[in-house]
Amino acid sequence: MPPQIETPGIADLLRLLEVWEAAVRATHDFLEEHDIQLLKPLLIEQYFPQVQLSCIRGEDGKITGFLGYAEGKVEMLFVDPLEHGTGIGRTLLNDAVVRLGATQVDVNEQNPKALGFYLSQGFVVEGRSPLDGGGRPFPILHLRRG
Repeated sequence: MPPQIETPGIADLLRLLEVWEAAVRATHDFLEEHDIQLLKPLLIEQYFPQVQLSCIRGEDGKITGFLGYAEGKVEMLFVDPLEHGTGIGRTLLNDAVVRLGATQVDVNEQNPKALGFYLSQGFVVEGRSPLDGGGRPFPILHLRRG
């Protein structure tokens, strides 16, 4: 039986932050500590309120992965590194594509595992920006799914 997708509540925001940080530390080795500390408060203050969040919980009730969606685009997808490769990301992404109509996602160029994941899910690279959304020198690849 596939995992249940649900909407996280206010009480879950700190757990989303924990999942985000663990996933970023496992996959975003191009970020330095000060980059991570700069982004952490922005997630709860700015980024989470701007997206429709969905999540999957483990058998223990703890969130193991989450996705943020807005206006046809997957804005964020993070899975607890202990759960990488278990299908959580694929399940959340498929839900966003099928139920919400997501057709776009941006990926850090320096995160080849994420890029490979999205390419394997039918996305193709359609553009590149030399800076991330915050104006930092972390190139972004723009992907689209037909």
